[in-house]
Amino acid sequence: MSVNRGGDVAFRIPSEPALEPECTSLSCELSAAATEPGVVMAVALAGLLALLTFAYVRDAETVCRRERRRVMDEHDAFEEFADRVAALDPCPAEATEPSASAATQTVGTRRGAGQRAVGDIRLRRVLDTYRDTVMSLPHYTEEYDESVAESLAAELGPDTTVSLASNGTLSPGLQSALVDRSRRAAAARRSLGDAIGVELDALDDADATLSGIDRRRRRLDQHLEGIPQGRRADASIDVWERLGDLETECDDLADDRQSTLRNPPMSPERVAGGVEAGFYEYLYEPMDGPDHPVLASVATLVDRIREDRDRVARRIADGV
Repeated sequence: MSVNRGGDVAFRIPSEPALEPECTSLSCELSAAATEPGVVMAVALAGLLALLTFAYVRDAETVCRRERRRVMDEHDAFEEFADRVAALDPCPAEATEPSASAATQTVGTRRGAGQRAVGDIRLRRVLDTYRDTVMSLPHYTEEYDESVAESLAAELGPDTTVSLASNGTLSPGLQSALVDRSRRAAAARRSLGDAIGVELDALDDADATLSGIDRRRRRLDQHLEGIPQGRRADASIDVWERLGDLETECDDLADDRQSTLRNPPMSPERVAGGVEAGFYEYLYEPMDGPDHPVLASVATLVDRIREDRDRVARRIADGV
């Protein structure tokens, strides 16, 4: 990702998506395993389904951790770029003076040529420094496949590349602008990294809540199975009601998550192909699986709870 112009946050996506993405996520691998008869026969199906229920959330945690690491790597790279550009000696602004003679004009021309040569060297150092910092990040090149000029324009503003191309020198003003915008780009990434951290905490809380509800669901099933058939009537009613309570907890979790989705920890927009998207789309669009992993996991668990309730209700009706 990147933060455009060092201040106006705009999420960027890779230049080209993979044509045939590999099955690398936990949910993808578990889904494949669940369709293999040999695997289903070899493991406890309930355990596999429980893992699959929360695989979406755990995949999301993996995606967020990876993205936060990349964002913070970019933060460090822009800070280093700013430090190294600030350490360069800028070319002094040339004073335009009237020429007293042809000789003076000749000297002035030579001096101007020398200053331009020095300026060219300094500009090359700026570009080389950008290559060695921001563009040296492995994920940066892989995702965006941009030239130095394209990357500078996207990250620090198109007027930056225009100034670099037209001035021919690293003037104090241009140097100051490069340093200032780079530091703002780094600061924006710090804010984004913090926002992703908030989402990671939310995912961790959701995972713990869902896992706790599912453990209680399975314990209720096991409890009911352990009661002799002739004595299951009251126990079945109690289990049916407790399962209803678990479904209510899932509904509460879904409501809380919906509220979080309406109020993300950061509210920038990403522009890709003219389409604007927000914080959660930026995080989860590249992920295998649903766009809303927590809600998908809640829905899966609710379906399982309702199946259990229906099965218990049939037993109550049959007097089993």
